[in-house]
Amino acid sequence: MKFLNCIIFYFLFFILSHSFFPSTGFASNFGRLYQISGKTMGTFYTIKFISGKKQALKMWQARVDTLLRDVNKKLSMYDRQSELSNFNRQKIGEPVNTSSDFYTILLTAKKLYQLTEGSWDGTVKPLVDLWGFGTKKRIRQIPKIQKITLALSKTGFNHINIEKPHEIYKTAGITLDLGSIAKGYGVDAIALLFTVSGIHDILVEIGGELYASGSNKKGAPWSVGISRPDKEFANQNLYKIVRLKNHAIATSGNYRNFFEVNGKTFSHIIDPKTGFPVDNHIVSASVISKNCTFADGLATALMVMGVQKAIGLVNSLEDTECLIIQKKAENFVSHMSENFNTFVVK
Repeated sequence: MKFLNCIIFYFLFFILSHSFFPSTGFASNFGRLYQISGKTMGTFYTIKFISGKKQALKMWQARVDTLLRDVNKKLSMYDRQSELSNFNRQKIGEPVNTSSDFYTILLTAKKLYQLTEGSWDGTVKPLVDLWGFGTKKRIRQIPKIQKITLALSKTGFNHINIEKPHEIYKTAGITLDLGSIAKGYGVDAIALLFTVSGIHDILVEIGGELYASGSNKKGAPWSVGISRPDKEFANQNLYKIVRLKNHAIATSGNYRNFFEVNGKTFSHIIDPKTGFPVDNHIVSASVISKNCTFADGLATALMVMGVQKAIGLVNSLEDTECLIIQKKAENFVSHMSENFNTFVVK
């Protein structure tokens, strides 16, 4: 089942802590390393975990795939029976009886919307579609101002009332799309599945969004590479390497999904306030946080906010750091929050 409408990953995360090992696991002094992988949300997932006890990979594969199907049943724009689709079909003012999980992810969405002053907005689908980056037919041209204004009138996360569990409703004709935090939510859900089962040394990745818990096979924090934000795959080298323990990392970038008109580039990252693709020279934003759902959404918001405002926000948040990369001329310029450097491998 395809969940996210993307052709390729915006960012590639390379796991540096070890090479690939046979599915039966790799023994070390800290336990045996196992790996499973598969498809979900229009992309791929990889899970690596360490256990001192022998694990049945087929059982874990089945549990993970079942969990991810359940996540899709909640958040998919492509499944007409999902909770998200059900919400979008509801009439204005008509409450929707949602699951506790759907309510929880909406609370995170509301937090992101408020913290970023609307730079993250889960209702921008009309604008994304208008610019040709959505689920509808892709159009590679600049929309007319009148159409942008009309699309803006159909957006605004503030039109969603989520004050009470199981009584969520919209106060205007908006369309909710949680694709910008869905992969992060899937990562968090998988990590929880393993940790409540007593497995705490785990690395979970879905399409570049990642959570690392405990330690790798050497008893050290997991090492993860952030790729260089080049348009050409041939230049896809590592830009930074970070060490993570009980932290998530998510990246948003605009250098893969874009089109050009008269030499000007228009990316898929839309400013919810103006209705236009962002044009602030930011090519990627990576966020480290305790929660991958939050990191996933915040990375998108930082792309919109601009460097100064984005860094200021992140520096005001606990357990949250960021790396923002701008491209000026042919050079990349890094901007880090106060403590991001403590995660970087020197």
